[in-house]
Amino acid sequence: MANRVQIPTSNSALIAMIADEDSIIGFLLAGVGNVDPRRKTNYLIVDSKITVKQIEDAFKEFTTREETAIVMISQYVANMIRFLVDSYNKPVPAILEIPSKDQPYDPTHDSVLSRVKYLFSAESVASGRR
Repeated sequence: MANRVQIPTSNSALIAMIADEDSIIGFLLAGVGNVDPRRKTNYLIVDSKITVKQIEDAFKEFTTREETAIVMISQYVANMIRFLVDSYNKPVPAILEIPSKDQPYDPTHDSVLSRVKYLFSAESVASGRR
């Protein structure tokens, strides 16, 4: 129990997003957007002008900001930085891969789903030994 991570409980917990323009706009219209006093946003719109390095930097920034509770990333964008997404192992902020309008969702590439499957398969193996 000593290693439990405290989830921010203040009203300032953010959802960060790295996705295509349509997905970002949908969440902004729902009120998820934020701009801090330094003019930093909680989202990155990925289009043809954005480089993989910029996506990597945004992912690293969003996962290290204390006020971020969830990072939502389009699966096709996550595939561009798969090594970073798969190596991320902290519970907070949680990483959620979401489908985009133009790219199909492939559950075999979802890092969260693969971890859940692994836990359930390990759990079923352990329960079979009893």
